[in-house]
Amino acid sequence: MARIAHLSDIHFGANDQKIVDAATAWLEERRPDLTIISGDFTQRARVEQFKAASAWLNRLQAAGLKTLVVPGNHDIPLYDVVRRFAAPLDRYKRYISNVLCPWYEDREVAILGLNTARSLTIKDGRINHAQMDLLREKFAAVPPDKTRILVTHHPLFAMPIGKGTELSEAVGRHDDAVKAVCEAGVHLTLAGHFHRTYAEAAQKMAEHSGGALVIQAGTATSTRLRNDEPQSFNWLHVRRNNEMELQVIVWDGAAFRRASHVEYRREDEAWTAREVVAEAVPGDVEPGRLRRSAL
Repeated sequence: MARIAHLSDIHFGANDQKIVDAATAWLEERRPDLTIISGDFTQRARVEQFKAASAWLNRLQAAGLKTLVVPGNHDIPLYDVVRRFAAPLDRYKRYISNVLCPWYEDREVAILGLNTARSLTIKDGRINHAQMDLLREKFAAVPPDKTRILVTHHPLFAMPIGKGTELSEAVGRHDDAVKAVCEAGVHLTLAGHFHRTYAEAAQKMAEHSGGALVIQAGTATSTRLRNDEPQSFNWLHVRRNNEMELQVIVWDGAAFRRASHVEYRREDEAWTAREVVAEAVPGDVEPGRLRRSAL
């Protein structure tokens, strides 16, 4: 089993240091096999914000935690127009990572991160054809029983972002990107960007989208919230490529606590969800009721 912490939208420059410290302590105590951070390390891609983000990332790595990171649109300067178009991710590469499409593989999982941040699109994301080729190439060599995970900042699919029926824009070159994900046999996609937690089967979100489970992370530490959803991150237990658990770890104003725990299984070409009911333990929000539903 692979234990993965998935954080997103840290936003140094528009964050709460108390929440950053609490998230760091949580990670250092639980010691995930891998910590994934899916972009937006900074609020405005300024040097002092990147330095703060770098110090935080270095602390995690100094504690012995493995990390896989990708940039987000906020990691490209917005108001510095010259830098935005001439060297959009130079500061990210200097302070965070010079690898924009990282790869991680162990005995249980194979994970590819793709950079979806672009200078021209301002806030929206894109995937180019070279990245699609890389996606197919990297996963082609992965054994069939290993879980294939794709990490991006922007979600591949249009998804609900408001309290009503408002949908986000899908990533640029959506149709081609989804086709590449299908051909690569991706089992799980992880992203952020909208500061909202979400989980759904890809086949429910777009036609001919394959068998992936789509999981979104909220903002881990930003003070800019959407729909009053509190800061949170995801704690994943990936047991097999057709069986995994998702716990959403939520900031309650004083500490990070487990707010939900759902087991996902893929049976007969469809994902089902079962809410896990456990005895209350310190650090948990009151557990919900058992239910099983098709995604």
